[in-house]
Amino acid sequence: MTLNLCVLTPNRIVWDSEVKEIILSTNSGQIGVLPNHAPIATAVDIGILRLRLNDQWLKIALMGGFARIGNNEITILVNDAEKGSDIDPQEAQQTLEIAEANLSRAEGKRQTIEANLAVRRARTRVEAINVIS
Repeated sequence: MTLNLCVLTPNRIVWDSEVKEIILSTNSGQIGVLPNHAPIATAVDIGILRLRLNDQWLKIALMGGFARIGNNEITILVNDAEKGSDIDPQEAQQTLEIAEANLSRAEGKRQTIEANLAVRRARTRVEAINVIS
């Protein structure tokens, strides 16, 4: 049995295919979803979506949004998303280093919050590159 997974951003469809299982980062922690999961709607945190196709695991970097799960269908609506295989490792690492430098120079509450979010996004992109065995 499989799950129909659709990952959408405002501009494109990132994923629209069947999967065996997913692990999703929500605002209250990670949840695993297998076929016949109870229906839920949840906020999606900045983090990694892990999805299993047969014996292979893939990663997608998600930048926050919402997910609806029910009747073996999962719809994830996010601000932005990137497949780990589409991310340039060197560019992602440089972005993380810049974000961390900006965080260390942040002054005031607003700059600190914005810099922290940039670091979280950059770390998520770097994490999405690493292959799951």
